[in-house]
Amino acid sequence: MKVLLTGIDGYIGSLLAPILENNGHEVVGVDTGLYRDGWLYTDPTSFRSIARTLNKDIRKIVEQDVAGYDAVIHLAELSNDPLGENNPEVTFDINHHGSVRLAELCKNAGVRRFIYTSSCSVYGVSDADFVDETSPVDPQTAYAKCKVLVERDVAALATDDFSPVFLRNATAYGASPRMRFDIVLNNLAGLAWTTGNIAMTSDGSPWRPLVHVLDICEAVRAALESPADKIHNQIFNVGAMNANFQIREIAEIVASQFPGCETTFGEPGGDNRSYRVNFEKIHNALTDYRPTWNPESGAKQLFDLFSMIDMSRERFEFRAFTRLKQLNYLIRTNQVDGDFFWSRPRAT
Repeated sequence: MKVLLTGIDGYIGSLLAPILENNGHEVVGVDTGLYRDGWLYTDPTSFRSIARTLNKDIRKIVEQDVAGYDAVIHLAELSNDPLGENNPEVTFDINHHGSVRLAELCKNAGVRRFIYTSSCSVYGVSDADFVDETSPVDPQTAYAKCKVLVERDVAALATDDFSPVFLRNATAYGASPRMRFDIVLNNLAGLAWTTGNIAMTSDGSPWRPLVHVLDICEAVRAALESPADKIHNQIFNVGAMNANFQIREIAEIVASQFPGCETTFGEPGGDNRSYRVNFEKIHNALTDYRPTWNPESGAKQLFDLFSMIDMSRERFEFRAFTRLKQLNYLIRTNQVDGDFFWSRPRAT
């Protein structure tokens, strides 16, 4: 297929693009470039031959930009809860209104498939043993609320000629050239490497589902290549049934892969988000999708990577690997404005 991939220069997109190309798809990227300052490592086996990346904010996309594609895979949003809460108004403008508008343009332009990467964070707080795609949602943050609204509004656009699908990813982890150290397992691995100690400020009791970033990429690929009638206008949780963990367990798993690392825990924290997720639906619908990573192998991957690149604390703490740090830097230095649009260089 001819595929337009938004967020191609991000944590997931930089890995997904070569996977799709290696499967025979023609990929063109869209990215506004907010995180291009960060490049953690180079993996020659995943070089991509992308002929073109459109340097554009999704809010500026026009119908001509999406015309002629068989599918649009939409990753490009403000990602994670702290960043979303930093400026909720802009978060809703980009993540909700921008994403729905993009889907509308795709439908009008004749794009038949629209794959949207949602999040298991929409479940928020749940007393159920496990939540699935039919469970009530309880989004706690602007980021999660936008995911729910996009699912609702894009689902309403579905027709025989426009087929959206919604992938609710579990919490991602694992190595990527456009690394993120503001997600839980990656952050704990960075602390284990640079300090030899994982000191939790809470008791780590909340539950989180985890999924390796490469397993997210495989879910997107499987959805793209699946017969449309099998997944048309449906929601799928993305992860594995054996990958629901309490945060303290994640810390202990990471520490076990970093020799000499110690863990300590504090009192119950203020973050009440806790949920365990059922992933049976995606495995039944997409029979060629099977996650191959687990937190142990993911933490070991990060230990091996840090050893290879001689990871320093300065590198771990570099602003471009933490979304909120990077955007605050770009605003403070007047490179982007308060709405996260690039500013024109000032005349001297």
